[in-house]
Amino acid sequence: MSAEQPQRAKEAPKSPPDPIRDANEKPTSAPSFRDRLRENWLLAIVGAVVLIAALIGGLLYWLEVRHYESTDDAFVAARSFSVASKVGGYVTDIPVTDNQHVNAGDLLAEIDERDYRIALDQANAQVASANANIANVEAQIESQREQIKQAEAQLEQAQAQLQFAQEESARAQDLVEKGAGTVQRQQQTRSDLQAQQANTERAKTAVTSAQLGIKTLQAQLEGAKAQLAQSQAQLDQAKLNLQYTNVVAAQSGRVVKLSGAKGTFVTAGQSLMMFVPDEVWIVANYKETQLADMRPGQPVEIRIDAYPGRKLTGHVDSVQPGSGTAFSLLPAENATGNYVKVVQRVPVKIVVDNWPADLPVGPGMSVVPWTRVR
Repeated sequence: MSAEQPQRAKEAPKSPPDPIRDANEKPTSAPSFRDRLRENWLLAIVGAVVLIAALIGGLLYWLEVRHYESTDDAFVAARSFSVASKVGGYVTDIPVTDNQHVNAGDLLAEIDERDYRIALDQANAQVASANANIANVEAQIESQREQIKQAEAQLEQAQAQLQFAQEESARAQDLVEKGAGTVQRQQQTRSDLQAQQANTERAKTAVTSAQLGIKTLQAQLEGAKAQLAQSQAQLDQAKLNLQYTNVVAAQSGRVVKLSGAKGTFVTAGQSLMMFVPDEVWIVANYKETQLADMRPGQPVEIRIDAYPGRKLTGHVDSVQPGSGTAFSLLPAENATGNYVKVVQRVPVKIVVDNWPADLPVGPGMSVVPWTRVR
C-alpha cells in the first residue's frame, strides 16, 4: 500500500448535490435605502426639517449680512497726551493715582510755590516803584508848567517895560533934536532901552527853556510808563508762574502711566503722567473695496473684543481722504521699483452714540464694527 492511500481514507465522502436544499438556502440581499427610510421615517423627517431650516436661515443671514461691511482691523482711538509742568521745582503733592478718573479743573500735581511767590512780590514792588516814578514825573511836569507860566508872565512884563523904554528913548531923542532936552537924558533913556531889550531876550529865553524842560519831562514820563508796562508784564508772568505750580486737568479723563511722585524735582516741560480724555472713538481700517457705498451718518453695530457680550451702536463720522500708508512717516513710492498692486486700507472714524459708564474702554482696544451701507 502506498503512502497516499491512508490520506485519502481520512477524507470524508462528499454527499451528492440536492437542488431543493440549495434553493431554500439561497442568501438574502442587503436592505435598500428606501427600506431603511421606511424603517426610520421619523428621523428622516427631522433631518429634512433641520436641513430646510438651515437653508432658510443661511439665506436670510446672507440677505441681511450683504447690507453690512465689517472689518477686524479696528480699534478704539483717543487724543491722549502727556501732562507736564510749565515751571520747574520740587513736587509737593500728587493727589491722583493710576487710572483715576478726573474732571476738568481737578488738581493733578502741585509744585513748590515759594520761589514763585517771592518773584510775584518782587514784581509787585517793581510795579509800585514804576507807578511812583510816573507820579513823580507828572508832578515835575505840573511844576514845569507853572514855571512856564511864570516865565511867560516875566516875558510880558519885560515886553511892557521894553515898550516903555522905547517910548522914553523916542521922547528924549525928540527933545534933544528940538533943543528942549539934555544929552544926558537921551543917553539915560537909550541905556534903559538897551537894558530892557536884554531883559526881554532873557525872558524869552527863560520861556523857551521852560518849554523845552517840559518836553524833557514828558519824555521821562513816557519812559516811566514803558517801565510800568514792563513791570506789569513781569507781574502778570509771575502770577502765571504761580498758577502753573498747580497742574490741573484741562478736560475730564483718566490718568494713566503716572511717573511723577512727591519730592521729585521736575523741570519745565517734564512729563508727569499721561492723560486719556473721555472723548474716544473708533478707527476702522476698511479695505478700499468696501467704501463704495459707505457714507457719513450710516449706523454701525460695534462689538468690543474685551466685552463680547455687549453690543454698542454708533454711526460713521467721516472717511479719511486717503489711505493709511499715504500719511505714514515713510509713505510708499509706487513709481519706483517693481509695482505690485495691494488693496489699501482707509481709516474710517466711527463715533459711538453712548459709551456705557461701566465699560473701561481705552485707546488701542480691538473692536469689530458692522456698518450698514445698503
